[in-house]
Amino acid sequence: MHTDLVREARQPFASAPVTAPLAAPMRFASATRGPWLRLLSEVMQLAGPGVEFVQHGERAWASATFTGARHTIVLAFEGAQAIAHGETFIAALPDHEFSVPRHLVADAAIVAVEHRQGPPYMTVEVELLVLEDC
Repeated sequence: MHTDLVREARQPFASAPVTAPLAAPMRFASATRGPWLRLLSEVMQLAGPGVEFVQHGERAWASATFTGARHTIVLAFEGAQAIAHGETFIAALPDHEFSVPRHLVADAAIVAVEHRQGPPYMTVEVELLVLEDC
């Protein structure tokens, strides 16, 4: 349908409007988006019910032999039951085996944990080093 849409542009000294089709929306292959969505899904599933996604950041990382990215994910847990799931998540994350196609999670660490009273609330900041699998 989008190819049927046209826009009109009047050019100086032209007797009739010039029509040109609108550009098709850009499409990106999932491979170009990187593994962040799959990674985030696994982290959220591991965190359990009651988790709230707060933030995700990604920055490129490279060594002499590997390339990849460091992902920072911030999660929030509200209520006593959600916080209990969050504590279980904190204990389980370092040993969790991630399944991200064509990538390897080389390191998963808890960077920060903040607790707040009344109502009970906890935020957890996670950092993951994800390497491109050759």
